[in-house]
Amino acid sequence: MLLFKVKKGYGERNKPKVKIQTYVKFSDSCKKIACAVASKFCIFAPMSIRENLQYINQKIQQACWANGRPADSVKLIAVSKTKSAEQIWQAYQAGQRLFGENYVQELLQKQSHPLLRNLEIQWHLIGHLQSNKAKHVAGKVAMIQTIDRFSLAQTLANYAAKRAQCIPILLEINISGEASKHGFKPDEVEGEAKKIFQLPNLALKGIMCIGSSDEQKARDEFKAMKRLFETLKQLAPKPETFTELSMGMSGDFEAAIAEGATMVRIGTAIFGERQSS
Repeated sequence: MLLFKVKKGYGERNKPKVKIQTYVKFSDSCKKIACAVASKFCIFAPMSIRENLQYINQKIQQACWANGRPADSVKLIAVSKTKSAEQIWQAYQAGQRLFGENYVQELLQKQSHPLLRNLEIQWHLIGHLQSNKAKHVAGKVAMIQTIDRFSLAQTLANYAAKRAQCIPILLEINISGEASKHGFKPDEVEGEAKKIFQLPNLALKGIMCIGSSDEQKARDEFKAMKRLFETLKQLAPKPETFTELSMGMSGDFEAAIAEGATMVRIGTAIFGERQSS
């Protein structure tokens, strides 16, 4: 998703100025067309991280209101994978506190960066976690959103016990059934969740998924996730603590909110296109 702020522009042959105060969103497939139109007819300014956050938070609030939900019922996780400490600092200065990282090594490097290490950031691990790296994040993050097997949960529980800690976690669900994605199968997670609920030093808070790229498929998957969430909530020893449904990214977060998401994970719409690491 490409976001621009329309500042001011001219029509053809220098016709009078058109003053516009608005945001314009272009899908990835329309970027070339959008930029061509911008260069011919108007003067566009890429939005800053602060402006992007304002725009996204506004859209989150609107999606909540449209679905009869309180505006503060959805948490925004700013996905900062491959982004610099300076960019994260800019987002923090704009009021963002929750950040999501995919890789353990990159997460630890950012946590120790002079620009970030003293900030009150809540870090979420949102990428696949290997068991041999679990010890490095135990106690270092506010939440691990990608528990995709019972053995990983056991390993984390052991490390947490040694450090007298309790680690909040989500179970990752492969709701689309794609072989390239990690996560529990929907029809197996109920039995696995029952076992994970019993593990000491872990606080199972909910579930997460990555929806399909197809808009309608993603919407159906979000509906299925909501049903699964309600089923697992009834299995929780303390249902009132099973509260989080993490789904929706830059291209589909509004649909996810409509289906009950309590967390959305957004990177591109805040920081811009991701650069390879």
